Amino acid sequence: MKKIIIIITTIIICSIILLIPKKETNKIRIAEVTHSVFYTPFYVALENGYFKDEGLNIELMLTPGADKVATAVLSGDVQIGFSGPEATIYVYKNSKEKLITFASLTKKDGQFIVGDCSLKNNFTLENLKGKTILAGRSGGMPLTMFKYALHKNNIKSTDININTSIDFASLSGAYISKQGDFVNLFEPNALNIEKNGYGCVLTSLGNLTDNIPYTTFYAKENYIKENKEIIKKFNNALNKGIEFTKENTSKTIAEVIHSQFIDTNINDLEILIERYKNIDSWYDSTYININDFDKLQDILIYDNSLDKKIDINTLITNEFNE
Repeated sequence: MKKIIIIITTIIICSIILLIPKKETNKIRIAEVTHSVFYTPFYVALENGYFKDEGLNIELMLTPGADKVATAVLSGDVQIGFSGPEATIYVYKNSKEKLITFASLTKKDGQFIVGDCSLKNNFTLENLKGKTILAGRSGGMPLTMFKYALHKNNIKSTDININTSIDFASLSGAYISKQGDFVNLFEPNALNIEKNGYGCVLTSLGNLTDNIPYTTFYAKENYIKENKEIIKKFNNALNKGIEFTKENTSKTIAEVIHSQFIDTNINDLEILIERYKNIDSWYDSTYININDFDKLQDILIYDNSLDKKIDINTLITNEFNE
């Protein structure tokens, strides 16, 4: 009799469990332009489970090149693109297709100028005159922002030999082999140069230019219209990652995101996070600053990458940031 009661009780419990509605999980594929400590708040949101808490299962696809990220979104290979929003401007300019930016993350250029350590305590952009700097390929935002930094600080780019023949992935090696006197690098490449004794970080380009939406999240217009709840949940999770990053020490953050950068020891990771904290790399929330987006267009026009401004309200939404 006791055995029968246990069996009946077990059946009842299992039936109740089956009747409890399961939390829906939505899988989202994201094309990220690079995997960098520069994007720390995003990885904090992933590692702290903020996306999972919102019922979102994030799958990252490394897709070098903002143009390639935009292409992946347009083709439907991914739902969300994570890159510089200039890609959305170019797409609209050339095809009138709308990729809508719905969340901001970084607001500064994440590059550092690396060169001779003897200049570390008294470096200015004047030191670049007559020298060769490796600045990335033409058409990319890293080079565009470098040229704008020169312009903003009254340095003529013609006074510097700007080598644009080296692709992004090969910049460190080219500098080590002495193809340039200086090089513009993102982390952790700049720190690796320092650790191996080839040079030192001399200044941050982010502190030499204006705030712009340097890296954002965007999706096709139809996807956003049909998945408003998902986009809202995405922004909720990302905002929690930004808040955690702003409120915690670099050491604490390094411990959280170390699994995202397993080849970087945790002490180095702490240094990298601190560098990006020191230049105030991230917006306070996912809210898209219209004036900063407009400044981005000014920079693209200065670089002759854009002939005239577009109505930026056609390519952004703050509906999910209120």
